[in-house]
Amino acid sequence: MSRDWNSYATEHLRESIRVKEAVIERCLPDLLKAVDVTTKCFADGNKVLICGNGGSAADSQHLAAEFISTLSTKFPRRALPALALTTDTSTLTSRANDYGFDEVFSRQVEAFGVAGDILISISTSGGSKNCIRAMEEATKRGVINIALIGGTGGKMGELADYSIIVPSDQTMHVQESHLALYHIYCAIVERQLNPEQAEAELLGLTQ
Repeated sequence: MSRDWNSYATEHLRESIRVKEAVIERCLPDLLKAVDVTTKCFADGNKVLICGNGGSAADSQHLAAEFISTLSTKFPRRALPALALTTDTSTLTSRANDYGFDEVFSRQVEAFGVAGDILISISTSGGSKNCIRAMEEATKRGVINIALIGGTGGKMGELADYSIIVPSDQTMHVQESHLALYHIYCAIVERQLNPEQAEAELLGLTQ
């Protein structure tokens, strides 16, 4: 029996839309709280650290790149200090080899995190052990914990100062919503940091 792949693709997209509609209802207030604390972090001269595994590791790097470079060339602004803890293979593999994979992010938080910084931990389940260890280390150091997670939120939701929980237990759909959320997150942060430029954009005065 051949499978109707058009129906399969259509159903995937419809479920993705359904999850995003739920995100509008349930996640935006929490996202805006994270936006405000992140805006203050950057305004005060602090930085953002970001971690995650697999697709969430890619998201960590993607979000860091948006902060450092710019979300859009139509809204140029100064670089914002953000560091993905998923990119230094020598650090990751040496720590994992000597102490175990659960320690690969917490050690970097110990090295780089100072009070007033933010750690953004990304996980579709909320149960990633290395993210949990990183969050625990962040708390010790006065680093603010933001969790971008899914499902019930898991242990990461309990540890976070600010939790954004996508209401789905399907990894693909959580990741699809995470992408939309952190694009919105970055867009609002950079506009709050540059209110005159944001006002000009609103009035249609920018190119």
